[in-house]
Amino acid sequence: MKIQFLGQSCFLFTYKDKTILADPFYSYKKAESGFDITAQKIDYILLTHAHGDHTADVEEVLQHHPQAAVIGVPEICGYFKNAANKIDLNLGGAADIDDLKISMVPAQHTSSFSDGSYGGVPVGYIFRLPEGKNIYLAGDTGVMADMSLFPKIYGHLDVSVLPIGGHYTMDAELAAFAASELLQTPKVIGCHFDTFPAIEISHEAALKHFAAKNTELVLPELGQVFEF
Repeated sequence: MKIQFLGQSCFLFTYKDKTILADPFYSYKKAESGFDITAQKIDYILLTHAHGDHTADVEEVLQHHPQAAVIGVPEICGYFKNAANKIDLNLGGAADIDDLKISMVPAQHTSSFSDGSYGGVPVGYIFRLPEGKNIYLAGDTGVMADMSLFPKIYGHLDVSVLPIGGHYTMDAELAAFAASELLQTPKVIGCHFDTFPAIEISHEAALKHFAAKNTELVLPELGQVFEF
């Protein structure tokens, strides 16, 4: 699996011949990331919640890739009425993409669209690869006790994508605690940081918090690709 960071909490997951665009908000920094939606093949749009910095570019994706299936809670899937294909999950549910299973898990946050429409509950996802590897995409969340259940239910979390910007989500110190003490994940890709003044962070301090918990933190650059 390949994971490309496109800014804020937007990631492009590529698994075999399928592409999954999570929380589309690539336009804000596309001049720096070099991401061109017209040059992509998008099979799925995966949404953690309804806030604008996670859904702003959904309509544009659907314009260029009308057959892309929207995956999210029923309220989010229902909001995008022009989406031809939808997979409306709820907590405990999962979507199967070939031999990849994407399980929906809780998150602690809020969720509403920019027009005030209700966005259902916020969620995260665990990507369960057939060889027993797992990737956790947290979405926007604070620390929560449920995190301790994820490795018990789904198995070892090889990589976790966690928000670290603070203010609207957990900060780096809390994320390091969650990674080490609850998720028991050895590697974290940080997201939801440095996009706006309220979530600007000290990279040095963030790295120190994770080092103190013996957990690797990667602070991705725009457009950077990771391969697992």
